[in-house]
Amino acid sequence: MSQPAKFINRFRITLEMIKFEHTLFALPFAFLGATLAAREMPAQTPSFWMSKFLWIAVAMVGARSAAMTFNRIADREIDAANPRTATRALPAGLLELKFAVAFAIVSSALFLLAASQLNRLTLFLSPVALGSVLLYSYTKRFTAFSHLILGWCLAIAPSGAWIAIQGKLTTVPLLLSLSVMLWTAGFDILYACQDYDFDRQAGLYSIPRRFGIKGALRIARATHALMFIALVLFFISAHLGWLGLAGVIATGALLVYQHSIVNTDDLSRLNAAFFTTNAFVSVILFITMASDALLLSR
Repeated sequence: MSQPAKFINRFRITLEMIKFEHTLFALPFAFLGATLAAREMPAQTPSFWMSKFLWIAVAMVGARSAAMTFNRIADREIDAANPRTATRALPAGLLELKFAVAFAIVSSALFLLAASQLNRLTLFLSPVALGSVLLYSYTKRFTAFSHLILGWCLAIAPSGAWIAIQGKLTTVPLLLSLSVMLWTAGFDILYACQDYDFDRQAGLYSIPRRFGIKGALRIARATHALMFIALVLFFISAHLGWLGLAGVIATGALLVYQHSIVNTDDLSRLNAAFFTTNAFVSVILFITMASDALLLSR
């Protein structure tokens, strides 16, 4: 295989390893934060907004790619010992460690470059955001509340995008970020249930390991109930209309459905609850609320 072909193959495996398509979880929230922030800005040219949204997208892709690659690097020995994750690229030997390290570095640099193209405050805060998403990988080694820290990492997206547009932070994006944090923590607790036995054997920390599967499911439900309350408060503070309200109601229904298909005796549908349902949540909220802000709230 030629060198260009090898590089393309490594790159393809890397994208599969980091589940690049799951950028869909956080990117709509970043765009929603940016859209609502832009609503309060003076009129600008289309090229101005195109540039802003483009660099926000680049920042999101760079940050998430760096975070996921670093997570796979940090967890490669743990993944090798876990039957569920042993087939991932690094433990399975499908990807060289040095290539993964290089990819993480390039992705981090891409994020910092994008931050520098937005505004001064975005650039100033970018090391905090990057440090958060990278250091999350180690939290499961010392705290059962790593799920909330992961939530914090995704919650940076809407507030960061708001700052990228306005150069400041207000209550509205903070409430959206709180919603994202609780939403993420809730579904990550659900996802961690499938590693309950392994986490006990490996000495890793998680809500399921600390409180058991039954307790973890209750905590996940409570976390998502709080998320819904935060989302309602965000909806009110953002002064959205009936279309935004439809998004809130649809999200509540999806959360109820998500928990209805997962129970203590049957965790077989966790992937459906985790991937399909959560992708719908972020996309639905973006479409309804951004459309509300652009079309109906003026």
